Amino acid sequence: MTGTDKTDFLEITDLTDVEIDRVLELAELTNPPQILSGSGGVIAFEKPSARTRVSMEMATAQLGGHPVTVRDEEIGIDRRESAEDLARLFSGYGRFIAARVFEHSKLERLAAHASVPVINLLSDQSHPIQILADLLTVRQEFGQLAGLTYAWVGDANNVARSFVLGAHRVGGNVRIAHPEGFGFDATTSADIAKEGVPIFDTRDPREAVAGADVVYTDTWYSMGQEAEQHERVPVFRPYQVDDSLMADAASHAIFLHCLPAHRGEEATDSVLDGPQSRIFEQAHNRMHSARGLMLHLCGGGA
Repeated sequence: MTGTDKTDFLEITDLTDVEIDRVLELAELTNPPQILSGSGGVIAFEKPSARTRVSMEMATAQLGGHPVTVRDEEIGIDRRESAEDLARLFSGYGRFIAARVFEHSKLERLAAHASVPVINLLSDQSHPIQILADLLTVRQEFGQLAGLTYAWVGDANNVARSFVLGAHRVGGNVRIAHPEGFGFDATTSADIAKEGVPIFDTRDPREAVAGADVVYTDTWYSMGQEAEQHERVPVFRPYQVDDSLMADAASHAIFLHCLPAHRGEEATDSVLDGPQSRIFEQAHNRMHSARGLMLHLCGGGA
């Protein structure tokens, strides 16, 4: 059975700018409708995450539902059971399926065979649910999303992809600075071009950050890339976000990081813990934005 009247959230571009705004409005409801009462959702993890599990479980409970978290050793996508069979199975247990996977194609296969919404909690390609939290944080700070300048400094990874696409979708001006050889891959570049993103791409972090309203970075090596640490750190060292770099941004600029941080590498403690940092507000907004997304996808946003 394939769902034909449900909406999945695999990429930030699965939502229009109007829909993103609506999700963020729903995220800030202080007394959200209990649309998951008597039900819940399945939250599946191929790779672990503190913020993702806690925020999704809390958001589900705040909508009256029961979250069922399953780990890789329990599901073994394509080892114990195929993605297609798991999609059919989990569709009968709750109102949504959320999954944090290594290969994005597994999410696409889950979505193709599920009869409930499928939510991307992170893949090798994208991290759209993180970007909803980021945009909520920016809107809470500035009261708007459009017309702001969003700067990414560091590795052009899956979070950067979703950040660029999301910032453009809400009317932002997008800049990215990364070392030579660590830009977007061909698939992401093609997707960005297809969306018509007029991205400012530079090797100079100061060019990217100059006058920016939002400065965002992430780890220089992600989960599964630890063996590359010694190779990557010297290459990325000039892209560390420190007080000097933040001084090039607008005086009102905020600093974001999706966490966990490798303190002293991609950002200094003085930035991570400084007055412009919003990293913990951003992390807490993972819960609020997830709640807003579930209201939107599961029919509670009317």
